[in-house]
Amino acid sequence: MLRVMRLIGFTFGAIVLSLVSILAANSAVKIECVAGCGGPLEGTAKGARLKEPFGVAFDRQGNWYICEYKGQRITKVDTRGSTTLFAGGDGPNPEGSTRGRLAFNDPHGLVISKDQQMYVADTLNHRAVKIDLKTGRAVVVAGAGRAGYSGDGGQAVEATFNQFYAVDINRAGDKLYITDLGNRRVRLLDLKSGVVTTIAGNGQSGVPDDGADAAQSPLVDPRAAAVDSKGNLYILERRGNALRVVDKNGKIRTVIAPGTIPSTGARTSDLNGPKHLCVDLQDNVIIADTENHLIRKYNPKSGTVEVIAGSGEKGDRLLTGDPLKTQLNRPHGVYVHPSGALYISDSYNHRVLKLSD
Repeated sequence: MLRVMRLIGFTFGAIVLSLVSILAANSAVKIECVAGCGGPLEGTAKGARLKEPFGVAFDRQGNWYICEYKGQRITKVDTRGSTTLFAGGDGPNPEGSTRGRLAFNDPHGLVISKDQQMYVADTLNHRAVKIDLKTGRAVVVAGAGRAGYSGDGGQAVEATFNQFYAVDINRAGDKLYITDLGNRRVRLLDLKSGVVTTIAGNGQSGVPDDGADAAQSPLVDPRAAAVDSKGNLYILERRGNALRVVDKNGKIRTVIAPGTIPSTGARTSDLNGPKHLCVDLQDNVIIADTENHLIRKYNPKSGTVEVIAGSGEKGDRLLTGDPLKTQLNRPHGVYVHPSGALYISDSYNHRVLKLSD
């Protein structure tokens, strides 16, 4: 059971959130490097030379995959810890191609559905690529390959997007959420019909009113979106330094905004250029607070915010027994494993860290 070390109360209606630092009472929370750790272990995850990892995902067999933004590739780590190139590098467009080289252009993330399909946010190709993990066949499922905004209500492969920055999938595995940052929108791809629609953002830059219709509201700059088990969609804004949520009725409200997180000691209060988020097994929202070099957790039930990894200082110091004294360098990705372990893409340290009890 976790012991609260710092807790600042919040008042209902004012949305004053708490900043909590945690340690384990019965067993210590630990942080370890699991990929890109340096050393002579060539061909293994720990010895891999990663190039700006931005995302991680696991398949059903326990293999995992690392999306490398400037590596322009996806690296596979098998259950023994051995690494191979799964996809990426120079090559043809992915339509009909097989496992191996695909022409990505600064991919920012990936997700794997329960039917073992991988979806990659191929950012500057303005598209989403699906790779069948069993056959290796790759196809474009959204995006005509050029920047623009069109196609709502029609087939996603014929629609245009402007910078695919993140993808997420619901637990049923039939809906893909696309963060269309350049268009200031979040769009939904129905994986059964192939039809795409806008579910948040009207293309204008601004702060949405609480309770307004999400699809008719402005957004500052949505960088990532993630859905919880109840169908609530959380939207993280990079320059807006905000977390917003769209409920099942399509209404939007802000849950974190500048000035709503009290600072504690040396820790900074506001989000600063956050880049990614995920939802954990208890429907808490995990945030990669990139420019603060922190990982935070937002609890929707209590309205509190905890720092769960990072000292707030940019660096590469790793203290396995103390995640709060471990240094990060612009983390860009977070992923919760079915076991509850948190994988952190510590991007500018070119490594992946694992946080677990």
